[in-house]
Amino acid sequence: MKLKLNRPLVFFDLETTGVNLTADRIVEISTVKLMPDGTIEERTRRINPEMHIPEAATAVHHIKDEDVRNEPTFKQVAKSLARMLEGCDLAGFNSNRFDIPMLDQEFQRANVDFDFSKARFVDVQTIFHKREPRNLVAAYKFYCDKDLEGAHSANADTKATYEVLLAQLDRYEDLPTDIDGLSNYSSQNRNVDFTGRLVYDDKKREIINFGKYKGRVAEEVLAQDPGYYGWIMQGDFTKNTKDCFTRIRMRLKK
Repeated sequence: MKLKLNRPLVFFDLETTGVNLTADRIVEISTVKLMPDGTIEERTRRINPEMHIPEAATAVHHIKDEDVRNEPTFKQVAKSLARMLEGCDLAGFNSNRFDIPMLDQEFQRANVDFDFSKARFVDVQTIFHKREPRNLVAAYKFYCDKDLEGAHSANADTKATYEVLLAQLDRYEDLPTDIDGLSNYSSQNRNVDFTGRLVYDDKKREIINFGKYKGRVAEEVLAQDPGYYGWIMQGDFTKNTKDCFTRIRMRLKK
């Protein structure tokens, strides 16, 4: 079914230095502007974030400091971007939770008054999750073509999970069959601790994955800000997370 538009719809995506809405910055913005008459305008612009792009972020979008050193800052493009978005509705993938709040923060920092309340938001990820449930009941039906009787009882869920894995191995010939391979493949993040407060980068360094130091090398942070370790130890973190920070801190004393 074709989209029915009464004004332009702009699909957009941001690449950033991280996911902290207040501390991180945009390094690239891409837009696809769909007009009511069906014409399409595409634009992609890299942005100088005026800060170091953490290696953890570069590992995701492959944009390095040198790639944006000579690009304009967001403040320099903010007014023209606001004019392009004016009178449009906005669409993206997880845009309601991240891209729109991040863009709003950047406009505010640039002192550009863009009124997001005039736009309607279409989040394609939300539609995806609502239409295609990602739970065990849905997986059991999809892979095993059976309804899960007694869902949410531990025994039924456990046996269904086992059956789903066997069905996945049958369906995907390139899926690893050894546990080491399956463990690596099924890890969404290269977590250091169980909760993902620390993650490994491509150099096997522990990267802080939350808060004001998000994207920073944990060892460097602990060396530069000794009080941060005390805050972690007193904070509402799991023992596993605290143990991981402790191991990193102990390395500094060697």
